[in-house]
Amino acid sequence: MGGESKDRGFSEAALKRLDELESSFAPIESYDAPPPPPAAPTAPESRPDEAIPGGAPGWRSNPAPHYWGHRERLRTRFLESGQESLPEYELLELLLFNAIERRDVKPLAKRLIALFGDLNGVVAAPELRLREVDGVTDKVILQLRLVQAFGHRMARAKVIKREVIGSWEALMSYCKTVMAYRETEQFRILYLDRKNVLIADEAQGSGTVDHVPVYPREVAKRALELNASAIILVHNHPSGDPEPSPQDIAMTMKIDAACGAVGVTIHDHIVIGKAEDASFRALGLLE
Repeated sequence: MGGESKDRGFSEAALKRLDELESSFAPIESYDAPPPPPAAPTAPESRPDEAIPGGAPGWRSNPAPHYWGHRERLRTRFLESGQESLPEYELLELLLFNAIERRDVKPLAKRLIALFGDLNGVVAAPELRLREVDGVTDKVILQLRLVQAFGHRMARAKVIKREVIGSWEALMSYCKTVMAYRETEQFRILYLDRKNVLIADEAQGSGTVDHVPVYPREVAKRALELNASAIILVHNHPSGDPEPSPQDIAMTMKIDAACGAVGVTIHDHIVIGKAEDASFRALGLLE
């Protein structure tokens, strides 16, 4: 008992250990001091397209890329002033923002416009040709195909189930939207009921730059299946020149004969060019 009491209570060794423990804590007067200021913020690196707040103290002095803030300014201008206020390459930039992050897309937008002529040409460009352009990715192609699909659906909605004579301008607009910028030939048949209402629009297939196979018997058969009383033939010339070729005329006569045998009339055959169209009926090639 006597030996153990020497290390208990307020012995000199115990007091020494208490002093050592107390020295490990911050001074008592510091408990009421305000917390230290937060660390100075640094420029965000995850959104380089957003502007760095100007003049904010503590921001790093490294110069920001010249295009920081450009995306937001372009979006704002588009929303406030509409598409008329933007040249085509800037509209394409807005689209590319969705596919390419943390990069200036203006050079790519301008390069695509230069290669394919205009915004329509870019949107309708074949995938293989797009992939030849440095900077075009799967995401870029997806965005272009989405815009193309939206355009086709919107144009088609204006003519399907409508009487074509009263909406001829909309019908031609739809055909040009779908076909004018194709780099290969496509043949479409518009099927009409007895009131000239468009009941179906079907592509017969795609071919080479100057030919697509069409089978007159199959055209007449399909018209009977749809209970169509008339059809309008439409195809494009990738060359841009809408003048009917001798092959176009010969094929039209064969389809006319096959359809005439089952009581189906050809109202017209339209050739879609880049800037102009040609009508067989207006040219006197269909009676």
